[in-house]
Amino acid sequence: MTPSVRWAFGSFFFLYFAYVGLVSPYASLFFLERGFNVIEISVLMSMLQITRIVGPFSWGWLSDYLSNRVGIIRFCAFLAALVFVCIFFLHTYIAFFVWMFVLHTILSSLMPLGESATVHALFKDNSFDKRYGRLRLWGSVGFIAMVLVAGELFQRKGVELYPYVGMIVLTLLAFITLLLHEPKMERRKMVKGELLVVLFNPDVRWFLLSGFFMIFAHAALYVFYSLYLSNLGYNKFQIGLFWALGVLAEVIFFYFQSKVLSRLDAEVVLQASFGVGVVRFALIALYPITPVLIFAQILHAGTFAAHHSAATKLLQRWFTGPLQARGQALLATISYGLGGTLGGLCAGWIWDAFQPRDVFVMSSLACGLAGMAIQKLRPRSYPSR
Repeated sequence: MTPSVRWAFGSFFFLYFAYVGLVSPYASLFFLERGFNVIEISVLMSMLQITRIVGPFSWGWLSDYLSNRVGIIRFCAFLAALVFVCIFFLHTYIAFFVWMFVLHTILSSLMPLGESATVHALFKDNSFDKRYGRLRLWGSVGFIAMVLVAGELFQRKGVELYPYVGMIVLTLLAFITLLLHEPKMERRKMVKGELLVVLFNPDVRWFLLSGFFMIFAHAALYVFYSLYLSNLGYNKFQIGLFWALGVLAEVIFFYFQSKVLSRLDAEVVLQASFGVGVVRFALIALYPITPVLIFAQILHAGTFAAHHSAATKLLQRWFTGPLQARGQALLATISYGLGGTLGGLCAGWIWDAFQPRDVFVMSSLACGLAGMAIQKLRPRSYPSR
């Protein structure tokens, strides 16, 4: 992968996660400004997870069928930018509902296909361990930059500028895809049932189950962590610092990822990340004092960055060639789609029915279940180096 292509992929991650850093914290505030109530807003925001249940795998199948990941990435990026512009003409709740569903069904393609293209290019020149983390960290940088810049902008000028910021980010993302390139994919006729053959491998099913429980655990963090901190008496600026600290920790891990994955097998790193998750969420639930909460946020390097890097690498052991994009999409569907949606629903029920801290007790238990699942992988499946 040439320096210019690495720059293009780094910029792609930066802009995609800049959009995530815009929509996740601020879309709900924009919808509130438009006069929607809390229930209506929660349904609109649920489209971010629901569209990941079907969208990624459908786009992944099309990508493997056409053997043209980058082409589909470009098409979806430009289509998403075009659809986003429709926000200026929407007035009714139903219109916003349809818009959110269509927009994020299209956007659900970008990360699985972008990850697959990046991984394919890096494995081709045997540089995954060395370079993947340093490319992927730009996504974290983009998220932090957008949260801070948009927060300051909206504080000064008002959240009604949300559509303009989103339009600019998605337009830039669309044009940066024109610079993406990956090694030519081997065009091979798709064999009926080849995906099922891989899924019949019990190791694959245990791996996907572990991903489900890990994102199930993190759904509570994404949905309720800010509210939990607010209930503890932290102000909005302090809450933002907690979030920024967590993302900074993942940036540092991504930068030094090669030193970890070159020395440890991916499944060992996964097992460690699940153990860190058990500790992290237990600390948040049981010892919610500032020094402990700061330490727990630093552990985000283990529960997110280490897990994501190791899972991406391990996925290549089963989903290769014409199955690669569908494998990446399947992981996104099962973890972020199903795991994220069900985790958020369960967290909401626990928050209302019990104490807020019990939400994070649930997360700790879910990480434990993820660890139990990954322990089921058979050592003999992995050849010695």
